[in-house]
Order: sequence, then structure tokens, then C-alpha cells
Amino acid sequence: MNLKTFFTNNPKVALAFSGGVDSAYLMYAAKLYGADIKAYYVKSDFQPQFEYDDAIRLSKELGVEMKVINLDVLDDERIKANPKDRCYFCKNRIFSAILEEAKKDGYSILLDGTNASDEEGDRPGMRALRELQVKSPLREAGLTKDEIRQLSKESGLFTWNKPAYACLATRICTGETISKEKLNATENSENFLFSLGFKDFRVRLKDGVAKLQFKEEQLEKAMQLRKVIVEELKKYYSSVTLDLEVR
Repeated sequence: MNLKTFFTNNPKVALAFSGGVDSAYLMYAAKLYGADIKAYYVKSDFQPQFEYDDAIRLSKELGVEMKVINLDVLDDERIKANPKDRCYFCKNRIFSAILEEAKKDGYSILLDGTNASDEEGDRPGMRALRELQVKSPLREAGLTKDEIRQLSKESGLFTWNKPAYACLATRICTGETISKEKLNATENSENFLFSLGFKDFRVRLKDGVAKLQFKEEQLEKAMQLRKVIVEELKKYYSSVTLDLEVR
């Protein structure tokens, strides 16, 4: 099965849109093959502002209507408690909200950007997608992350080289309660590091301590800017550490 065949067989679809590489290319492909597509972006404390900005930009560039759904995911204690299967409860909540809105708008088929490189493994969120019968055309077509990036580049999508970015909740150690304050600290800290030119990194949190994870080629720069980084991040954390087990 290829994407052209998929959209021929499914000409009217809703898209769970994140503004990332995969869902961006899926949106482009749907338009390319003539599908009636409507995008749904769930805005919560788990998504940084730049993802929302990218989603708006791309939907406008491709001429796809995007509906924003505001959702307070932290009002669910199962999500807030941050257990090992938090992603299951979160995905279930988010995709259920999208399905409800999509059906109101006349769209019965919901797509997401899961690709062939995404392993089921320890990913409880995938179980929620199966239970809700969300379709993953990129995965069905056998398209890997690298292939999607290349196709996105050839198609002129600005998202083609965008670093992978898991939601802010993934920065908080499993079992540690999630709060808006902790999520804001993560977003502010990562925005600061972005402003210094760092890419594809993480600021993890455990017991009030920030653990910085950089690619090996960025470690030297991190040490050069150590004092600046520590000064800024200690506004949000009790201490700042560098994880030498390179990502």
C-alpha cells in the first residue's frame, strides 16, 4: 500500500496534527492526492509554543483548515501522577477529544503520523491508538523517518529537518507528579538552550534537579557556556547536571 492508494480509498479524513515532521508530511500527501482533510491540534500544557506556531504556519502554507482543541490534560489524575503507562492515558484522552470534534465536523476517519520507524516496544500510547482505531498511513506504507524527511525536503516542507521533539511531560521522571510549574520550567529552559544554538537536546527533571542531555558534538559547546547555562537554569531547578551518557 502507498499513500496515493490510501487516500484514494480514504478520501475524507481528519488528522491529529502536531506540527512535527511526520504529521506535516502526511498533511502534504493528503492534499497532493486530493483528499478532503481537516487538521486538529490539541493545545495543552504538554506542548511547547513553538510546536503550535509551526502547526499554524504549515496548515496555512498548505491551505488546510486546522481546528485547535484546548485540553487540560492535568485534570486527569492518572496522567498527572505520571505512571509508566501515562502516555496511554494521555493519548487516549487527546485522541478521544479529536475524534469527538472530528465526528461533529463530519469526519469519521482519524489519522496520525506514526511511521515505520516507530517501534511498538515500550510505547503504551500505541495501544490507545489501536483501541480508538486511529489509522497510521505512513506506517502502513512502510515509510521510515529518514524517508519521510527526504520526501519532505523534496516537497519543500520547512519541517523536513526539524528535530524530533517528544512532549514536555517526557522530561519529568516517571513517578514524579507532573505540574504546570515543572512543565513551564522545562519549556523555558529548553527555549533558552535553543536561543544559544543547541539542537536536539533534552532538559530532564528528577527531584528538582535538571539533567542536561546533549549530542556528543555539542558537549564542548555546553562546557564553554556552562556558567551562563547554570545561571539561567537555576532560576527553575535546585541544581543543574550534565548527563555524560550521550544521547
